[in-house]
Amino acid sequence: MDKTDTLTQYVAANHEVHIEGQRHARITGVLDVESFHEEEAAVLTEAGVLVLTGEDLKLNRMDPDRGQVMIDGRILSLEYQQPQQRHGLFARLRP
Repeated sequence: MDKTDTLTQYVAANHEVHIEGQRHARITGVLDVESFHEEEAAVLTEAGVLVLTGEDLKLNRMDPDRGQVMIDGRILSLEYQQPQQRHGLFARLRP
């Protein structure tokens, strides 16, 4: 399995990120907001956990029915976290 095969497992059709002028982010395909602080937000999306870092971040709007979140502030970076790898005995027992 190459990197492309691995990547396609995590790409979701209903997930989008729109950044406007580094000051406003609209994220769709949101399942949950795992954590939120002025300098970092972790958002669980259909494509995995999206971590936004920035300054003076504010959760402007959260619409769980539509799976949408809007964040304002100075957005410095966006990064998807890799799924946690299973370690230990139980990980070896499962395929």
